[in-house]
Amino acid sequence: MKALHIITGLGIGGAEQQLRLLLRHLPVPCDVVTLTNPGAVAHGLRADGVRVAHLGMKGNRDLKALPALTRLVRRGKYDLVHTHLYRACVYGRIAARLAGVPAVATEHSLGKAEIEGRPLTRGARALYLGTERLGAATVAVSATVAGRLRDWGVPAARIHVVPNGIDAARYRFDATHRSSTRARLGVPADAFVVGGVGRIVAGKRFDVLVRAVAALPGAWLLLAGDGPERDALRTLTARLGATDRIRFLGECDTALSPNPSQSPPVPALLSAIDVFVSTSREEAFGLAVVEALAAGLPVLHRACPAIDDLPPGHAPGARRISGSVGELTAALRQRMEGGVRRLVPPPAVSHYDIARSSARLMDVYAHALAPASAPSTRREAHR
Repeated sequence: MKALHIITGLGIGGAEQQLRLLLRHLPVPCDVVTLTNPGAVAHGLRADGVRVAHLGMKGNRDLKALPALTRLVRRGKYDLVHTHLYRACVYGRIAARLAGVPAVATEHSLGKAEIEGRPLTRGARALYLGTERLGAATVAVSATVAGRLRDWGVPAARIHVVPNGIDAARYRFDATHRSSTRARLGVPADAFVVGGVGRIVAGKRFDVLVRAVAALPGAWLLLAGDGPERDALRTLTARLGATDRIRFLGECDTALSPNPSQSPPVPALLSAIDVFVSTSREEAFGLAVVEALAAGLPVLHRACPAIDDLPPGHAPGARRISGSVGELTAALRQRMEGGVRRLVPPPAVSHYDIARSSARLMDVYAHALAPASAPSTRREAHR
């Protein structure tokens, strides 16, 4: 089997980095084509030995990209096309159908009212559903996303739950990374440090996190990510008089080897902090929370299907919060006064092992290549 992965872009993001990790574990040869933005993850994939092509798409309505993509699928003699993110799913499913190749699509970022951080419109939903029928299967990264797809009208038999996965060893706490990262960022060795990771957009509600940390004298915040709300957050930080205690790190890769000219990698960042906070209004999975748990961190989160979809007791270090500034401030103060300690990574971490996700995805591939196969070949969520 030979597969082609089509993705909208390859800048640093959750879906993009999940694709890179997945390709390290899939037991089939894979190539990648990005419709736009061959950024840092494209460089990482090439370093891993993966062939990456850039289609050079000009925008959502650049219809010339469709015949080019169809030719690419045909010339590559691929057995399967796997698409990621909205634009790539729409164009990739059509191209795969025109080329006569079965397609699988992963839905990474579907919320109740948003998709990939943008409001859902009736037109976007209609286009998604119309092209979804052209594929052989749709993969949901959580049971929560599977439920949203069913609510949209995607038949349950077409939906396969393959949770995101992590390489837990990559995030294991490292005391050397902790001290070196703090020194590099100018954070006192004995400071109480809060961390957050994600694209800086309104839906992540990082303003709540900034306000909560600013209200705690002596607490620091390391925030990894970039996006359109960055400047507004910097302005808010200055207005609250917390510029000296809040660091905006920009985009951080998951690679273990830090580049001195760039922000520290996520594993080093997680070793440097004492508690992880996710204030997102909604999530499709919540990969950063699982990574934080793998680092032995206590976690405060508002929405996280990766935890919420599991039976009780799988993530004892994770606490769900409503997301108000007052509640978060109080929860952080309690952590700060209770003393800093690392936790044993909970069962949720091993549950979301990337090797397990890869095996489940191979089941979906087999289903897509043999549509008449018995339903028993499919793996259900969290089995």
